[in-house]
Amino acid sequence: MTANISDNITDVLTLITIIGLALITVITRGFFLYSNKSWQLPNWVNRGLHYAPIAALSAVILPEILITQGQLLVSWHDAKLIAGLVGAAVYFWRKSVLLTMSLGMAVYLPLHLWLGW
Repeated sequence: MTANISDNITDVLTLITIIGLALITVITRGFFLYSNKSWQLPNWVNRGLHYAPIAALSAVILPEILITQGQLLVSWHDAKLIAGLVGAAVYFWRKSVLLTMSLGMAVYLPLHLWLGW
């Protein structure tokens, strides 16, 4: 009998938490939409936001390429590293995301599957 009461309390607390988090999200993200007054971001913020996508992408991709099993790579015998370098070179050469991904994977798969890197 106590397990049912405990489960019900947990369900209610979970529901309250979800609703509370949803309200906080709507309020904080909608804060800028509810204002009647138009306002501009300072120039230094606009300049900083210009670099946000590349910073976020680097923060996700570079650790995946440079760290294996919690250790920094010390060898060139890693398929992710070679494919990442090829992908970076292709992107700077052609500025094509599709070509970058295609050639990066075309280098990664043979090295990983056939050579076992």
